[in-house]
Amino acid sequence: MHHFHYRNDELYCEDVPLRTIARDAGTPCYVYSSATLQHHFRVFDSAFEGMPHITCYSVKANSNLAILAIFAALGGGADIVSGGELFRALRAGIPADRIVYSGVGKSRDEIDYALRENIMMFNIESIQELDAINDRAAALNTRARIALRVNPDVDPKTHPYISTGLKKNKFGIDIEEALKTYARAREMSHIEILGIDCHIGSQLTDTAPFIEALKRLKLLAGRLKESGISIRYLDLGGGLGIPYHDELPPPPREYADAVTRELGDMSCTLILEPGRVIVGNAGLLLTQVLYEKKTPSKQFMIVDAGMNDLIRPSFYGAYHHIQPVVHKDRESLVVDVVGPICESSDFIAKDRELPVMKPGELMAVMSAGAYGFCMASNYNSRPRAAEVLVKENQFFVTRKRESREDLVLNESVPGFIGEMAR
Repeated sequence: MHHFHYRNDELYCEDVPLRTIARDAGTPCYVYSSATLQHHFRVFDSAFEGMPHITCYSVKANSNLAILAIFAALGGGADIVSGGELFRALRAGIPADRIVYSGVGKSRDEIDYALRENIMMFNIESIQELDAINDRAAALNTRARIALRVNPDVDPKTHPYISTGLKKNKFGIDIEEALKTYARAREMSHIEILGIDCHIGSQLTDTAPFIEALKRLKLLAGRLKESGISIRYLDLGGGLGIPYHDELPPPPREYADAVTRELGDMSCTLILEPGRVIVGNAGLLLTQVLYEKKTPSKQFMIVDAGMNDLIRPSFYGAYHHIQPVVHKDRESLVVDVVGPICESSDFIAKDRELPVMKPGELMAVMSAGAYGFCMASNYNSRPRAAEVLVKENQFFVTRKRESREDLVLNESVPGFIGEMAR
């Protein structure tokens, strides 16, 4: 469910016309619906209401401070992968004791920051990381609460770039090595073992890979119990997909029912890390047509949003539905929708049949709430887009558009370069 709809042939977000947002905030611009964000969070969280659980939103999907604050207000936690994401989560009001820290490359400074803030748990990705966290906890005279991120070697049947649970992936500790690593962790004076963690990939459209991974985690938990290690938390990660085009992912209730059945009478608290499934269809990218261009072999629609604004089509070959902001009867053409970046990979859609849109018209690139702005860059020295949050008939610029001055804010020219001209 989302709150983007046509009213009198004009596309709205909740009760605000997108043309009004484009007029006041400019384009390109990310637009998010607060009603959709709240609805999706509640639907996902309530699907697990029959069992102890914590919904730790995956910050990497969309780290906008206002969005994080919405989830904080709804009682959510956070799954983070950097010190910067920890800073954002805390700034947005998410309690430290509802924050889990994943990621393969935690630096010493990031580990210290998380220990000082007393986060709930580190998800350990390697033996050397375990040693490093124990050392830093000793230096700070504290104990680090941890789970081991286990790699169960399960094929999530998704794009290879967002698959994380196979042996060949960089994430986690091989499930066959996990027992030895847990035994090592138990001997460490500044480590407290809390749980098992697993994340097999993103944009999954079937529950079967989740359940296969869960079966393997249950076997591991049983073997750990036999060795005297009690597991209080089972972190299943995230990865539930959304419909971008013709995908049919299971709804959260179906996913929750499958997980609950497989868990049976296992006594633990679930940690869930949804990202895309909550924010993906809660946002769109608003862009303006600049030019039409026709070559002997192609028809192009050139817009003011580039791969620096939305890299998913270039990076993954991802599909995003595109629709005009003003709907009217018009011809259709097969076109490439491309941006202003000087790369042939700068496209939003290829060979797509779309209504003809003239220069100055607005188009909406749908399902852009996840991995949109948070993957944006300043490539070609392009200021990053604005972000807007809509609530009913009001909208708020939650991140203003960068200026050209912002592009060089942290740069300087050494004095010797000026002397070279003398």
